[in-house]
Amino acid sequence: MDFALILVLATFVTGIIWALDALIFRRLRLAGAEGQPVKEPVVVEYAKSFFPVLLLVLVLRSFLFEPFRIPSESMLPTLEQGDFIFVNKFVYGLRLPVLNTKVVDIGEPERGDVVVFRLPSDPSINYIKRVVGLPGDTVHYDKERKQLTINGEQVPIEVVGPAESEPGKVLAEERLGAHEHLVLLARAYESAGGTYRVPEGHYFMMGDNRDNSRDSRFPEVDFVPEHHLVGRAERIWMNWRSPRQGGPQWSRIGKSID
Repeated sequence: MDFALILVLATFVTGIIWALDALIFRRLRLAGAEGQPVKEPVVVEYAKSFFPVLLLVLVLRSFLFEPFRIPSESMLPTLEQGDFIFVNKFVYGLRLPVLNTKVVDIGEPERGDVVVFRLPSDPSINYIKRVVGLPGDTVHYDKERKQLTINGEQVPIEVVGPAESEPGKVLAEERLGAHEHLVLLARAYESAGGTYRVPEGHYFMMGDNRDNSRDSRFPEVDFVPEHHLVGRAERIWMNWRSPRQGGPQWSRIGKSID
């Protein structure tokens, strides 16, 4: 179900009903009533009530901020399953809803940004990963040493210690561009690796949970074209887990995403 398309259609239909009634049908009703009170049709009442709300939601969701829920553990430890986040839609330019055509160019992703994008192999699915490679970059990931190299320079990374909530894994601090963040590494497991040349107009994405992330190292994700970008993840506004998972983590609410 394409929620954006449904929202656009609902806004358009209610707006058209309200406009046609205001310009044509209301006058006809009043003219035929000969001064007597006339009740508006129910469909017009609903259209007048819902159109402003739908229009506001459409503008906010399409051009400013959109909420997303983290569905997997691929971005641990930065983002956890059950986090609800706000995504900045305008930071990379304003796009028309549904068509995703950029109408105002504001900025481009920076190395290290956490980005929501539409999966190239299935645009109906949204993924969230970290930008590692920019257009024209050569990215190498040594799956044995867990080491990123970009354009011949190794990305600084330093092991912090064992991950208490993830037995057999360690936390490491990595610096990508201006972003310093933690990544999760499984020393006993080798994920996909290799050398990747990022085409112009595309980005190379990786999850912070390096050994448990389906990202640009895999064919079904591959390089992400610029027009598939949705926005930059900014802040966690809610965390919700079932009672069996330990319940909500209130301390995560309000955390910025770096």
